[in-house]
Amino acid sequence: MTSRTPLSLLALGIALALPAHAYEGMWMPSQLPELAKPLREAGFEGDPASLADLTRPPLNAVVKVGGATGAFVSPDGLVLTNHHVAYGVIQYNSKPEKNLIDEGYTAADRASELPANPDYRVLVTVGFDRVTDQVLQAAQGKTGRAYYDAVEATNKRIVSECEQEAGMRCSVATMYYGADFYRIKQLELRDIRLVYAPPRAIGNYGDEIDNFMWPRHTGDFTLLRAYVGKDGKPAAYSPDNVPYRAPAHLQIATDGPKEGDFAMLAGYPGVTYRHRFASEFKERIEWGLPASVEVLNDLIDIVQQRGKTDPAAGVKYASQLSSLKNSSKRFSGELEGLRRSNAIQVRADAQQAMYAWLAKSGGDAKATRANIDQAQALLDGASAMRERDLLLNLLPLQTQLFKTALTAQRWAQERGKPDAQRESGYQDRDLALIEGQFKQVQRRYDAGMERALLTELLGRYQKLPDAQRLPEFDAAFGRDAASLAATLERVYSGTRLGDEATRLALLKADPATIQQSDDPLLALAAQLQPAFLRKEEQGKQREGDLLRLRPAYMQALMGYYRSQGRSIFPDANSTLRVSYGTVEALHPRDSVTYSPVTTVAGIVEKNTGVVPFDAPKPLLAAIAKGDFGSTADPVLKTQTVNFLTNLDTTGGNSGSPVLNARGELIGLNFDSNWESVSASWMFDPRYKRAVHVDMRYLRWLLAKVQPAPQLLKELNLPAE
Repeated sequence: MTSRTPLSLLALGIALALPAHAYEGMWMPSQLPELAKPLREAGFEGDPASLADLTRPPLNAVVKVGGATGAFVSPDGLVLTNHHVAYGVIQYNSKPEKNLIDEGYTAADRASELPANPDYRVLVTVGFDRVTDQVLQAAQGKTGRAYYDAVEATNKRIVSECEQEAGMRCSVATMYYGADFYRIKQLELRDIRLVYAPPRAIGNYGDEIDNFMWPRHTGDFTLLRAYVGKDGKPAAYSPDNVPYRAPAHLQIATDGPKEGDFAMLAGYPGVTYRHRFASEFKERIEWGLPASVEVLNDLIDIVQQRGKTDPAAGVKYASQLSSLKNSSKRFSGELEGLRRSNAIQVRADAQQAMYAWLAKSGGDAKATRANIDQAQALLDGASAMRERDLLLNLLPLQTQLFKTALTAQRWAQERGKPDAQRESGYQDRDLALIEGQFKQVQRRYDAGMERALLTELLGRYQKLPDAQRLPEFDAAFGRDAASLAATLERVYSGTRLGDEATRLALLKADPATIQQSDDPLLALAAQLQPAFLRKEEQGKQREGDLLRLRPAYMQALMGYYRSQGRSIFPDANSTLRVSYGTVEALHPRDSVTYSPVTTVAGIVEKNTGVVPFDAPKPLLAAIAKGDFGSTADPVLKTQTVNFLTNLDTTGGNSGSPVLNARGELIGLNFDSNWESVSASWMFDPRYKRAVHVDMRYLRWLLAKVQPAPQLLKELNLPAE
């Protein structure tokens, strides 16, 4: 019988009101009433109880957009998110002769709004319910793969029951690493259209040079619109669809932030790791980050060089290149930040202090420590294959046709099972998403580019020690560069998957036909599939035991926090979270102080006329004219662009709305400063800042630079 986290301890840990550090916390909405005192001390003027239910205003205006966040800003389904979050939508509608990435786009009317790529989604959360008892009861007494399967089966049943209601996309998320489970019910909006995008030289001004840097001068925003069928239900794109009637929307403030003002952010942060073992911190810093940066930088070089010689391929891979650059720079900053904060030693010391407290705490401390030690042993064992797993995980992420072949083979295998027994991601509920991915391949695929990326990744695989090698991969690609090149030449010159109709036909074809196909890329995927399945099986075995054992670590951590009068929030996991704090300057180094607000003067100062500091002529002319109207800062007497807060954010918070003390929209989150990129692992209040687009800049651009008076009217904003 294994030790589990007592629910009373969970509740007590959640209820504690003081954050571990000033303004640290990605809080579940249900925790916010317990934070009433610090919220009011920070300057919040509303009722914290009104924020407890994420299915009611104002939080139900906050939506999941792609892999990040956005918010409804009008009753007619108008969604505000980042330019980089909608970058794939912009790229999908771009061609060499009409490059919307460079030119920007303004829909003259709703009939001119452009459809997004078929798998792009906006999810509106309409339910968030605790299902812990159901999940843990099913897993009781089991270990390893059996524990994983019990949790997975229960989660699938809960999801299936939830999705009986048409148009819903449901999931089950775990909090505190397997201690608590919640069912999330979301309305899945599938017809998303591009309404307004600034040109690259505004929406991505500074590109990678300025990425994660301060001061910033970037108009990183885009407006999309969600559509539904005439019956009001989610539907695939159709010219006959109508705008979605949003359940709530945020009102953009007509004034702006100043230093010391209260700020609150709501969004869907991806993953944080602050409650991980000290050994996981150590491996991340000493191996994971340096290794990832090295591989990503080589992939970046490949895409950039081929894009220069083939502009059409460059357009197709623009979104992928942007993502690669962002990840590489973020990982580099994370490594530097964790070293600056001495994270290995700090985390090791904190863990040892927790263990010392646990040893003296009595009760079931021995059983708790035994479970922790078992979890540690599992983590140590997983490190043996880390080099191989890094490369294998990147293969489908960085390819289009290769990923299509792997997906088609797995889909064929899973189709023969009852739907409830299929692997997650290959159930009937996933067919529309897979079909959407297959449809958009053509606009994001170039044979030469994909072969070059595979050559790099598989060439690295060929250099691994024998203990990490897989017989299926060796048989397919050989053990030298010549064999690899010959295989890729044969496969890509002979495959028929470059044709959209051929790809889509795979989703309906007889499974045996797909598995025995003579298409060389499908045959290659079939040959490699046993290796991927074996790796997946090993991962599930380990994950099952970690789901069972990690709650013991959380039990000890929460008890230790409680002994110090501190609270604890669950690590982020793509569920809605709220952070709060203030607009605050940055003091990154001795004698260096950065103001928390930038202005258009910085755009001119940086402008060279050369990418990425090639500000558009209409923007420069409007700045020179100085006609800022009601959007000018009353103290600075000029137009603001970006601002800083000390809000707790991480990846996935891109596009998160930033609200003032009255609940009005003042900013749009899009970045962090270089010194705080490591915040997904460690929050350092000296350096943690979040970077936001000032909504006054958005208003000014829509009024004076790239005019869209119809949108200002819809946003209930003055025309100047």
